[in-house]
Amino acid sequence: MPHTETKLESKEIFDGHVIHVTLDTVRLEDGRTSLREVVHHHGGACVLPIDDEGCIYLVRQFRYALGEEIWELPAGKLEPGEDPFESAKRELSEECGLSADNYIDLGVVYPTVGYDSEKIYLWAATGLHKGGQHLDAGEFLDVVRMPFEEALQKVLHGEIKDSKTQIGLMKYALLRDKA
Repeated sequence: MPHTETKLESKEIFDGHVIHVTLDTVRLEDGRTSLREVVHHHGGACVLPIDDEGCIYLVRQFRYALGEEIWELPAGKLEPGEDPFESAKRELSEECGLSADNYIDLGVVYPTVGYDSEKIYLWAATGLHKGGQHLDAGEFLDVVRMPFEEALQKVLHGEIKDSKTQIGLMKYALLRDKA
């Protein structure tokens, strides 16, 4: 029998532009009640662009919450009701100035399962075409092209710390090796 908890009550704590936070009272399997702080997030889409020479495109940007510059695959948050695939294509264009002929579905990642509802949808993109980068207002990043194997080594040596980027790279490497 699957494990579950039943929401009995929900109280709004915070309602922002990116997240919504509730304090929920839940009934546990044994009948007792407990509290759950839940961060509600619309989710995100992420894309691993790979060119014909086996190089990928990463972005390097400062992440305020961590206080450091982070290597990441191009990605962005979903607007309410937005199709994740369309978001991934938009982010590839906005952040890297690229479009792609082919997309490979790499699945969904739940980055923080203990308290956050965020889901990040992942794709790899091939058959790349250059266009014009058009960043959002207040978005500052560098686009870096590097060999795929170098990016994998950055994951293994702790230089790429972002979970969606690690998972996208590692999953694509495993799929690529099976082909």
